[in-house]
Amino acid sequence: MERKIIPNVSVDCLVFGFDFDRLHVLLNKRELRSKETGAVLISDYTLAGHHVREGENADEAAYRILKRITGFENIYLEQFYCFSNTDRFQEKDKLWIKSLNMDIADHVFSIGYFALVDKRELQLDEEHQNACWFPVDDLPELGFDHAKIIEKGIESLRRKFKEEPIGFELLPEKFTLTQLQKLYEAVSGKEIDRRNFRKKVIQFPHIIPLNEKQTGMGTKPAQVYIFSRDVYDRTRKEKMIFA
Repeated sequence: MERKIIPNVSVDCLVFGFDFDRLHVLLNKRELRSKETGAVLISDYTLAGHHVREGENADEAAYRILKRITGFENIYLEQFYCFSNTDRFQEKDKLWIKSLNMDIADHVFSIGYFALVDKRELQLDEEHQNACWFPVDDLPELGFDHAKIIEKGIESLRRKFKEEPIGFELLPEKFTLTQLQKLYEAVSGKEIDRRNFRKKVIQFPHIIPLNEKQTGMGTKPAQVYIFSRDVYDRTRKEKMIFA
């Protein structure tokens, strides 16, 4: 038997992905039609989220939601803020909540998390056909206060990028320095000098060159690298900052 929800506590998850050019967030299509006329009353997008259930903490709720959407067991997850304003629900959101016929409070606290996944590995099946990737700088109309949550989540992601090498969660196991630089530019929203970036990167012992080149990329295949968490944990002395 499914446990009851806690009416005024929920979690919202920003699932970030990277396509070697732009940073994306995973959103769910939300649509409500009139039962009488079939007219569209609500048509927008929301973050992956749900209410916390009785006997469940916020982290457990977030992992439950992410497992249902992504199918991944091990996923990087970071709690970044609690959204508690009394005006979180717009009129269309109140209409949507009413249509759910659930015991949901008028004032809901939402705990924000961001998750990092390799976008190429996340296959959205028929069960999740309403889930879509959108570039963070080109978002559709959003429900609730999710525009604010995304903005706050990106700020938190940028800060974390300067403290720990979490960006490798968004890359495949093997990557080039150009791909790594593109990632940091996409997250920071700023261009990075190529020469200075590479000069910094090659000084890190945890970014290891392999004895192979990138294939299918023209006459000058690029050197391929991997990130070693073990080496990073053994050798870290200070915060790694690329930009």
